[in-house]
Amino acid sequence: MTTQRTNDFIELVKLSVTTETLKKLVLSRPKESEITKISGRLCSHRERRILALEYSLPGNTVSHKNLGESEIEQYLAEALGNYMQANLITTEGECEWKISRSGKEALLGADKLKKRLSGEREGFESAIEALDKRKNYLLTGNEDFLIALGISDATGRVHDKKQAKYRQINRFLEHIEDIYPHLPKEGTLNVYDLCCGKSYLSFAVYYYLTKRKSREVRMLGIDLKRDVISWCEALAKRLGYTGMSFIYDDIKNTPRDTVPDMVISLHACDIATDIVLDTAVELGARVILSTPCCQRYLSSKIDSLPLSFVTRYPHLKMKLSEVLTDALRAVHLSSHGYSVGVLELTDPENTPKNTLIRAIKSKDSGSSEEYDEALKFLLGDGAKYYLKEIK
Repeated sequence: MTTQRTNDFIELVKLSVTTETLKKLVLSRPKESEITKISGRLCSHRERRILALEYSLPGNTVSHKNLGESEIEQYLAEALGNYMQANLITTEGECEWKISRSGKEALLGADKLKKRLSGEREGFESAIEALDKRKNYLLTGNEDFLIALGISDATGRVHDKKQAKYRQINRFLEHIEDIYPHLPKEGTLNVYDLCCGKSYLSFAVYYYLTKRKSREVRMLGIDLKRDVISWCEALAKRLGYTGMSFIYDDIKNTPRDTVPDMVISLHACDIATDIVLDTAVELGARVILSTPCCQRYLSSKIDSLPLSFVTRYPHLKMKLSEVLTDALRAVHLSSHGYSVGVLELTDPENTPKNTLIRAIKSKDSGSSEEYDEALKFLLGDGAKYYLKEIK
């Protein structure tokens, strides 16, 4: 027999489902159940709304269950009897149902949330997640490198806190798929990851090219963090990725004995991205895929009267500098014979550092006229000193 407050909470859950505003439902503080927590999120599957549940079990294991919309009321009426607390989080607000140690029941925030969810629905932000879209990912979560990197657990389930990284990696591989026709059709593919860090992309690209494309790959990662490089070397050995090697060094010292078919780089900070791009151009890389990180360098150097109505405001000046820096990089690559695109890497919710510079070698040389004019417009007499310290 459920109480009035319990029924009110269940009705709010149902309302958040029909309005598609439910972001998360959590049942916690179990009375006796071995299931320490139940988490639910609203999803669509085959054009039906479902509540996707995850059960947290002893030994850091989990199990899953999907509820149809018509099953939610009965399920919660039974499940809430085993827990002391439940939290409903929606795009329009939150509420909490709980039972104190003395047995007193409370429902907090329910009236305000009900009023919001009963209002005009056209202004609601949808929280529904399409489970069907997951099948389109190039990676399933079961891949050995994802488990080794801590993105998935031993069963292949992607950890909640790693969902953004998982989507980012999948999206980057989609970009690899797009440029794949521009890579050599036969022979060993030479791929360099400059400023590789923990080499999430190195392992992903190596796996994709060797396992999915059945190619022989020589993957070289370079970074200035000795401990990270040692870690990457050990992981590659453990996974049996024999074509991967790593160098502890400045990327300016990247070996020149081979022309890389592709250079990749994820979030090299500030002018490190410019060093990556310059190095890739010097090496004659066929394809360059680079996602910049921060772009502070240009901000302190802009000297352009026509842009002073923006640059007089420090916050806007910094935001403008981010766009201008990546635009200069694109024009610079074009001047060296590359066909360049500046694209969105993944959903902005996954990372604010969301720009991908994609360059494909299309001709032997280009013209630097546009690049030189852009520098002069932005920097005036300082144009001739731009990035000279990295040359």
